[in-house]
Amino acid sequence: MAIDTNKQPIIIKKVFKSGGHHGGAWKIAFADFATAMMAFFMLLWILGSTTKEQKAAISEYFNNPSAFDGVSASPSQNEGEGTGSKPAIIQFDGAVDMAPEAPQPTTLDQEQLEEMAAAQDQERLESLKELLEKALEQSETLIPYKEQLLIDIVSEGLRIQIVDKENRSMFDSGSTQLKSYTAAILKELGTMINQVPNRISLTGHTDARPLARGGFSNWELSTERANSARRALLAGGMQEGKIGRVVGFADTVPFDQSDPNNPINRRISIIVMNKKTDATIHEETTIEKELAKPKSP
Repeated sequence: MAIDTNKQPIIIKKVFKSGGHHGGAWKIAFADFATAMMAFFMLLWILGSTTKEQKAAISEYFNNPSAFDGVSASPSQNEGEGTGSKPAIIQFDGAVDMAPEAPQPTTLDQEQLEEMAAAQDQERLESLKELLEKALEQSETLIPYKEQLLIDIVSEGLRIQIVDKENRSMFDSGSTQLKSYTAAILKELGTMINQVPNRISLTGHTDARPLARGGFSNWELSTERANSARRALLAGGMQEGKIGRVVGFADTVPFDQSDPNNPINRRISIIVMNKKTDATIHEETTIEKELAKPKSP
């Protein structure tokens, strides 16, 4: 049989692939990298948010982990052995760590406590002053008389003065009866004074004009007017226990010292006392009560 030499041989090539697809080894490596970075940033955050004592506690734990479990690494660290002492327990973010005993904060002495109390008291009176000044601009009762309401901070506390004005007095001439608008002013003030725990001192003042009534001087008039103001404050809802003192000064403490007869000298002064002034009044009252007691034979 003849062979056809012009015919090319057929070559079949087979390619075998091994290992399948590329796989996920890179994902594992990336996850390890992300975990390491997260741990690194957590470490930076912890170092930045801990105190010096807490860092010392962490350092002690890694230097001597057995102490954290209650087992000392050496006899010198056991309680009652050698020269060492049992490590102190320090609270750290809800966990218990072991560290050398840290110095305890010093307690405040009596003077520091009194200074803190005085600062809080002053802040409270400043807030009440702001409340009263705001009411003078917004209250329908107080706005018409805001020129007759003088508010300031003095050494005794917060002072509120209701002064007479020409042709607009708080009382009828020589009388202890409050005008209707004066009573309304005092009632509204009583509500606001109630917002602080401080007690008040009430003083009445007159001008230097003598009274025509015999046996009833400016001393009685100023005292009775202060007492009328007390009743109006209580009618406005102020607690009775807030009254610390009610006195009359007659014309001895004029507002306008250059003109003793100036109507502005006729006034009611309400002092929301600070704690120091209140304590002084309380001490004076206690001494007076002791002196008033009958002496035993």
